[in-house]
Amino acid sequence: MSESSMLLLATLVLLLLLLAWRRRGTRGLPLPPGPTGLPLLGNLPQVDKTAPFKTFMKWSEQYGPVMTVTLGPVRIVALSGYQTVKEALVDQADDFTGRAPVPFLNRVVKGYGLAISNGERWRQLRRFTLSTLRDFGMGRKRMEQWIQEESRHLLESMRQTKSPFDPTFFLSRAVSNVICSLVFGQRFSYDDVNFLRLLQIISDTFRFGSKPWGQLYNIFPRLMTYTPGPHQKVFRHMDELREFVTAKIHQHKDTLDPDNPRDYIDCFLIRLEQESDLPTTEFFYDNLVSTVMNLFFAGTETTSTTMRYAMMLLIKHPEIQEQMHKEIETVIGAHHIPQMEDRKSLPYTDAVIHEAQRYLDIVPLNIPHYATKDISFRGYTIPKDTVIIPMLHSVLRDEDQWEKPWTFNPDHFLDKNGNFKKNPAFYAFSAGKRACVGESLARMELLIFLVSIVQQFHLSTPGGPSSLDIKPEFSSFGNIPRRYELIATPC
Repeated sequence: MSESSMLLLATLVLLLLLLAWRRRGTRGLPLPPGPTGLPLLGNLPQVDKTAPFKTFMKWSEQYGPVMTVTLGPVRIVALSGYQTVKEALVDQADDFTGRAPVPFLNRVVKGYGLAISNGERWRQLRRFTLSTLRDFGMGRKRMEQWIQEESRHLLESMRQTKSPFDPTFFLSRAVSNVICSLVFGQRFSYDDVNFLRLLQIISDTFRFGSKPWGQLYNIFPRLMTYTPGPHQKVFRHMDELREFVTAKIHQHKDTLDPDNPRDYIDCFLIRLEQESDLPTTEFFYDNLVSTVMNLFFAGTETTSTTMRYAMMLLIKHPEIQEQMHKEIETVIGAHHIPQMEDRKSLPYTDAVIHEAQRYLDIVPLNIPHYATKDISFRGYTIPKDTVIIPMLHSVLRDEDQWEKPWTFNPDHFLDKNGNFKKNPAFYAFSAGKRACVGESLARMELLIFLVSIVQQFHLSTPGGPSSLDIKPEFSSFGNIPRRYELIATPC
């Protein structure tokens, strides 16, 4: 056999071994199928950097609802479609509770806190956070009153501002003040320059995480840590946010009354002192700082972004805005302060809000999950330490669950009699044991704030509905809506 023939044979054998390795699983079960990638880079060159979920969706049509993808050194199993994602997150919830150590998020919280923790840390912090926020009114009448009060500040600020204006920070100030009341025990003036600086940092960080540079950091964090670029500026800014949080915690320590906790920080500090000698406790300083950052960040950006996009959709579809306004005017009038009890009497409005959340699809790939052990799923094995992406986009656009998934259509949440109807595929807050901790708070904010705005103002934009581009500006970690100028005309 010639030397060239031997080289060709060796190459073929190597390729066969590589394919066999890619398809092997553990305990005799195969890995899910997926696209063939390049050495070192995997499938990274094939991914649409401006909207990775679109590439994943296209691959799922070829390889099925459970598939394996490699991005650089990271092996990913992506799940698509309502039935598949539900089976994982709800039916096999215990197997899929793991949260992937997303490098970008990990760099910010330094491995601590609720958002990307696992095991006993996650269980202790989640249980405590849910119970404490409920004690301070999350999802209850007390919190409703806080949101109503904040809506008055928001409406007044809109009345005093000359149109047109960018609504971004009008909305984020109002939404953030609600979570600030829960966590810090105070609201901030809309004129507070330090508060506005923090909101700008949060907005910029969310945008960065959805740009190609943010994706690159998550795939090659060790390399990027020492590489100059915009990520270094983002991390410096996040350090400012950390300094703000630590200063608030120190203020709370100096004024703490264990018999009269004022907010989340006080309750954590009390628990920290109670369990200071318990070796298995997760109530210590670093977890407090990072969990407060988690709550402040998530409680500000996602809900305010959803509101901004919902208002954009109402401008884009003036007939929907008009029908929503008429329902509000007919049911609760022009002067009644909206409350959660009104929701059952506002089916069309409720449907519009749900449809705006579905259509925005704010975190299309979900926050990645993680295999903390070998997982058997649909005849495959997902090996330990594999990143798992249950694609929310594939659920919120599932053609078997939504009549017109690619159209903004409030009828998705209305029955033939015009009554509100739930859809089991409404996964805007994800599902299962890792569903959003603040879901009940976000639902309350969206209803009260948006009903208040549509009740009091007609919304438009200088160039008219046709001038608005409702396609996201960035689509990676999050779908980031484009900025626009708002004209808010009092009704």
